[in-house]
Amino acid sequence: MEQLLFYIFAVIAVAAALAVITVKNPVHSAVSLIVCLIQVAALYVLLKIPFLAAVQVFIYVGAVMVLFLFAVMIIDIGKERLKEQIHGQKKYAIPAVILFFMATGYMVLWGKLTVPTPNDPASLPGFHIEGIGKFLYTKYIFPFELVSVLLLVALVGAIVLVMKDKKGKRPKDHTIDEKP
Repeated sequence: MEQLLFYIFAVIAVAAALAVITVKNPVHSAVSLIVCLIQVAALYVLLKIPFLAAVQVFIYVGAVMVLFLFAVMIIDIGKERLKEQIHGQKKYAIPAVILFFMATGYMVLWGKLTVPTPNDPASLPGFHIEGIGKFLYTKYIFPFELVSVLLLVALVGAIVLVMKDKKGKRPKDHTIDEKP
């Protein structure tokens, strides 16, 4: 039963991920990404890692995706501009996708991809919350800080985009003038 649930969640996650990149409306794409992230959280529950599942739902689905939807709705990308951007990228995207799938197929079929599976997953060092914290702040401190800077840059970029006028100019500074 557990294996059947795993396959159901995995198929839904892959289908939602495909919808993210194939749907033309950015809001529908974001909703598909939310479905994908929830399915990944369900996979974490099946793997008996409830803390990671809760973090997945609260942080990614609850916070990041709401922020993304908010930004998409504020930016209001016009369909004409979006079509122009997509049309110019097709000649690079199609060969890149074909190459990606060929490389992935090669690795899956002929590569030596093995994942060690211990008898007791709870014995892994990063399984418990304490182990995750130790890994994040010792061995993986550089990637952790890099992600922090990336999120800060994304936040500043979102603020800059919101502050722009529809014509691409920044609005006038709003200052309070003191009257004598």
